[in-house]
Amino acid sequence: MKRVLSIALVLGLVALTAGAEDLKVGVLAGLTGPAPSFGQSEKDGIMLAISEWNAKGGVLGQKIVPIVEDGQCDAAASVNAANKVITQDGVKFIIGETCSGSTIPVTEIANADKIVLMAATATSQYVTVDSKSGKTKDYIFRVCYIDPFQGGILGQFAATRLKAKNAFILYDQGNDYTIGLANSFEAKFTAAGGKIVGKETYTKTDTDFSAILAKVKTAKPDVVVLPDYYNIVNLVMKQAREKGITAPFVGGDGWDSPDLDKKVADGGYYTNHYSADDPRADVQNFLKAFGKAYKDDKGNAKTPDSFAVLGYDAANLLFSGIKAAGSTDPDKVKAALEAIKFTGVTGKLTMDAAHNPVKSLTILKIKGGKIVFDSVVQP
Repeated sequence: MKRVLSIALVLGLVALTAGAEDLKVGVLAGLTGPAPSFGQSEKDGIMLAISEWNAKGGVLGQKIVPIVEDGQCDAAASVNAANKVITQDGVKFIIGETCSGSTIPVTEIANADKIVLMAATATSQYVTVDSKSGKTKDYIFRVCYIDPFQGGILGQFAATRLKAKNAFILYDQGNDYTIGLANSFEAKFTAAGGKIVGKETYTKTDTDFSAILAKVKTAKPDVVVLPDYYNIVNLVMKQAREKGITAPFVGGDGWDSPDLDKKVADGGYYTNHYSADDPRADVQNFLKAFGKAYKDDKGNAKTPDSFAVLGYDAANLLFSGIKAAGSTDPDKVKAALEAIKFTGVTGKLTMDAAHNPVKSLTILKIKGGKIVFDSVVQP
C-alpha cells in the first residue's frame, strides 16, 4: 500500500543534511525481504520520532540525521549495512534491525565498536545477551519485551484477572517461541497458586487436533493456553469449539494478525505491545500524530501497528538516554540508559541487568468479532 507523508514531515526529513554539529543515527530496517511491511512500519515510527525531536531543536542542540539502510531481515545484508553506517557514515548510535536473526550479528559488531544499539522489535533474548557466555552486551539495549516475559505476564493475567485455578497448555514441540511462552506461563501461573491439569504437544504440520482436544475437554480447565501463531490458533480453536470446549483460550503476540479467525477465537485473550484503544494520553496523542504524518491511498489516517509503535518508542528511548547523559559519548549514554525511567506509547519502563525493558504489557480480547483493549498488566 502506498504511504503518503504529511508535507511537513517530508520537508523536515528531506532537509536533513549531515553537518559537523548534527547527530547521525543509523536506522536499519527490513524494508525488503521476507517481512517488508514490518520494517517499513518500524521505520515510519522512527522517522516520526526524529521529526518531533528536530522540531523541538534536536538532541542537545544537535539536529538528528537518520542514515537509513535496508537490512532486509537478512544477517549478511544487515551486517553490511551496519559496517557501512559505522565506518563510512561514522555513526555512534544505531536503531534496529527489524528481525532477531539479523539483529544479533549486528549487535556483535556494534558492541565491539562501542556503538550504542537500540533494538525496537527484535525479541530474542540473545540480542542483548551473549548466547555462549550469558554476559550482557554492554552497548546493546531494546525497547520490546522478550518472549519469556510475555509468557510470564500471560500466566499472571490468567491467575489474577481471569481468576483461573487450573490451566491446560498446548504448544508446538518444535517451535522455540511456543515452548518459551508455555514454560514461562507455567512458571508464573503455578507461582500464583494455579495448577496445570494437562500439557500436550503437536507439530507445525498437524491439522487434526481431536485427540489432544479430547483430553482438554475431559480435564475441564478454567483456561486453555495456546501460545502459537494465528494460523495454528485458527485450526485448534475451530476444532475446540466444535467439540464443545467453552473455556477461554489465551496466547501471545503471535495471535496478532488480521487473518486471525475472530469468530472461533471469540472470548480469547492475547498479549501485545499496545492497543489503539488504550485510553492513555501517550497512546492517543501518538495515534493523532501518526495519522497526521502517514496516510493510506485514499488519504485516510493510518493506524500504526505494533512495529511502528516500537520504532517510535525505540527512537524516543535512545534520544532520551542521550539527553539524560548530557553527552553523545556512547559510554555516558549507555550508563544513562541503564538507569533510565522512560514513559512511551508502550508504557513506562526501566532497564533490567540484561538491558531488557521492565514494563507493562497490553492484553487484548476478541469480542463480538472485534479485537478490543482489555487491560494493561504490570510486571
